[in-house]
Amino acid sequence: MSNRERILNALKGSLLPLDDDQLSQRSGVTPRQTVNIVCRQLAVEGLLRRTQGVEGKIVNHLASMESPSEPSPPGDSEALAPALPRPNYNTAQASSVEPGSSHEQRMAETVMLEMLSESLGVQLRPRRWRHPSGSRVELDGADEELTVLVECWAHQGPAKVAQKYKLMNDAVKLHWVAESVVPRPELLIICVSDPAAIKHLQGSSWQGAAIADLGVTLKVVQLPEPVVASVLAAQKRQYR
Repeated sequence: MSNRERILNALKGSLLPLDDDQLSQRSGVTPRQTVNIVCRQLAVEGLLRRTQGVEGKIVNHLASMESPSEPSPPGDSEALAPALPRPNYNTAQASSVEPGSSHEQRMAETVMLEMLSESLGVQLRPRRWRHPSGSRVELDGADEELTVLVECWAHQGPAKVAQKYKLMNDAVKLHWVAESVVPRPELLIICVSDPAAIKHLQGSSWQGAAIADLGVTLKVVQLPEPVVASVLAAQKRQYR
C-alpha cells in the first residue's frame, strides 16, 4: 500500500480532521515531512482540503466528506473572494493544457499560499479588497483580519526581462492596499518558489531597494518536486 493510500484510509476512518502529526501516527507514514508533502499533493489533486483547525494547526480532511452547502466564511461578502479552485490535477490533464496557459502556475501558487499559511500560523485566502477610491483589488492571499497581505509568483529560474517588473508591480499593489487598511497590515509579502526568480533584486538593484522601502518582504517557499516539475513543464511550453 502506498503512502498516499495509507493517508487517505486514515482520513476515511476518522470522524474529525487530522493534522500532519496525527496522520503520521494513524497511518504509520514517517517521517512527518513525508505526510506533509503527500497531503499537499493530495490537496492539489482536490482529494483533500488543508485548513486551519481550532488550535491553529493546519488539519486535513477529505474533500468528498465536505457538505455541499458549506457556509461562507464571515466578513464583507464583497471583500472576501472564494478560495482558489482545486481541479483534479494529473499528468493527463497537464498534457491537455494549451501552450502559454498559467494553469500549473495557479495551482502551484495555491500550494505556496498553504505553505506560507502553515509557516506563519495564519489562514491565508484569496481576497478581493474594495479600495476607498472605488477600485477593486485582487490579492493572492490575506488573513481574515487583514494583518498579512500576500502576492505569490510560481516561477522557476531567473526572471525574464518583462517579468522583472511584475514583482515591482506586486509590491506597489501591496503597499497601496496596505495604506487603505486600518490598522495597517503587519506583513506585506511577495512569495516566490525559487531564489533565482528574485536574484535580480539583490545587491545594488534599485527595484530591490524600492520594494524594501515599500515595506514588502520577499519570501521563498520550497515546493514539492511534483509541483516544481509541473511549473517547469508549463514554462517550457510558454517559452518555446
